[in-house]
Amino acid sequence: MPVHIINFTAPITASTCSQLIEKASLAVQAQASRLVLNMATMGGECSYGFTMYNFLLSLPIPVHTHNLGTVESMGNIIFLAGERRTACTHSKFLFHPFHWHVQGAVDHSRMSEYAMSLDYDLQLYVRIVAERTQNALEPLDTEKHLIAAPRILDPQQAMTSGLIQGIEAPVIQTECVSSFIHS
Repeated sequence: MPVHIINFTAPITASTCSQLIEKASLAVQAQASRLVLNMATMGGECSYGFTMYNFLLSLPIPVHTHNLGTVESMGNIIFLAGERRTACTHSKFLFHPFHWHVQGAVDHSRMSEYAMSLDYDLQLYVRIVAERTQNALEPLDTEKHLIAAPRILDPQQAMTSGLIQGIEAPVIQTECVSSFIHS
């Protein structure tokens, strides 16, 4: 049973979410022994990030996430779905305040809905980071980083914060089945 590798070098959108679900489902159907998700993303839409996180957790095979260079914003949530999490020596993780793009006129009711959604997504993000890094030597103050004080972590800081378990190069062997998601 070969290892399946998905190289995800894209923003988090509806399209890349559906591509990840499709490629991971095909790996399960092909009876992959495990799934490796190599990531380089500047983040994207919260709803699709949470969807990808939940989907990866539901897979019946082990998932290994690996930071190829940068995992930012909502990418951190997808990254945390890995049972095993690693990063390249020269990589980074970025946590920063949420922002939404609102186009056109917005009434009071819609603005209230946006504020509720933004608050809910923030608390969900904080809860996931806390759950997935619970044995950290130096826990992240995730809420602070999402509201007012952005933070970049290098791989050593990511280890201390519980984001990763190892600093290593990506492993791609000839017998692996590779696929790609990019934009």
